[in-house]
Amino acid sequence: MQIKSISLHPKHAPVATLTAYLPDLVVAKPRQAVIICPGGGYAMVSPREGEPVALTFVAQGMAAFVLDYAVAPIRYPAALRQLAEAMTIVRAHAGAWQLTEIFVAGFSAGGHLAASLGTQYQQPVLEDYDPVVIRPDGMMLAYPVITSGKFAHRESFTNLLGDQDSQSQSLESLVTTQTPPTFIWTTADDQTVPAMNSLLFVEALQQAGVEVEFHLFPHGRHGMSLGTAWVNADDGVAHATSWPQLFLDWLSVTFG
Repeated sequence: MQIKSISLHPKHAPVATLTAYLPDLVVAKPRQAVIICPGGGYAMVSPREGEPVALTFVAQGMAAFVLDYAVAPIRYPAALRQLAEAMTIVRAHAGAWQLTEIFVAGFSAGGHLAASLGTQYQQPVLEDYDPVVIRPDGMMLAYPVITSGKFAHRESFTNLLGDQDSQSQSLESLVTTQTPPTFIWTTADDQTVPAMNSLLFVEALQQAGVEVEFHLFPHGRHGMSLGTAWVNADDGVAHATSWPQLFLDWLSVTFG
């Protein structure tokens, strides 16, 4: 496997780092890729949701990329422009790296970032990017921050926007028929980012006719990542460890 550190230089945003995990091609055929946005409330980028997740997907033959994006006090749209730049770079190297579909995956506030690209790739904030290039082929959102309304994780929006109006980044209101197919999972008793964030996004996707698969696990604390003892201080959450395989199954059914 090759591990590369790629410096991103988006316009109107700080330099960012994209770490690429490119497994050797055991079978000579192109593979899918995923760009991972760890969580951290737009205050930090959590390592628990970066490399461990990337290596899990690499073990299944995918190429994986982890984005170390801008956080507070740097505000919107810096992180979004960094993700758009990451998508542009990965798409440009798809031939050399033998990639097919390119997905975005996000956890918590990283889920907000990933879903922001999926809902704003045609918006003026990214008008200097090619929307065909930066549109993800699909999204995986894990216990994502979505809404700035009643069920908002206020700290994430404060860190992202400062004094800017948070309503403009309430993503359930930005879903269209062109939003990419989406896989979402969360837990019913998440005390940090209520499950209603995911439910509101699922409802918006269904109303727009966008394909979505949603899993609501009954228990599990926020930020569990893989749900295993490898990334959790406790003994892990056995019933939630199935989400990576569920996601891979969804990819197989949806994209072949």
